[in-house]
Amino acid sequence: MSDQPTAGRFEGRDHLLPVRVYYEDTDFTGLVYHANYVRYFERGRSDFLRAIGVGHAELLEEAEPLAFVVSELNIKYLKPARIDDALVVRTVYEQVKGVRLIIRQSVERAGEVLCRAEVTAVCIHLDGRPRRPSKGLVEKVTPWLAASGTGD
Repeated sequence: MSDQPTAGRFEGRDHLLPVRVYYEDTDFTGLVYHANYVRYFERGRSDFLRAIGVGHAELLEEAEPLAFVVSELNIKYLKPARIDDALVVRTVYEQVKGVRLIIRQSVERAGEVLCRAEVTAVCIHLDGRPRRPSKGLVEKVTPWLAASGTGD
């Protein structure tokens, strides 16, 4: 056993990240507070990238540093998660379209979808202006995209 945290695993194109619901994740009813699903989704997207060799720290060290911002987030809550639940965050990078990355995510418990999200993340310069993703980023992400791949 390693002391290093897991970055999850892949099942086909789907990245699966196990998460546990802790007391701090819940509201006074013992259910996961709605905003915490956003945190789970962020972890899923970040660990997907980490697992394919794209680290946020390395992106900042490139000749032309880049970062991501979420420009659109659509969430559908279906069923609640509770304290001590073992969940899986499922992340699929669908498409790179210009400056945008289109991502589909879900939080599941024992294979049952509790929450779904469609996310648009935008690559930016450090001053906040949009920019196209670097060639290296596109090369690493492309094998994991839907058949439609990249486009403008």
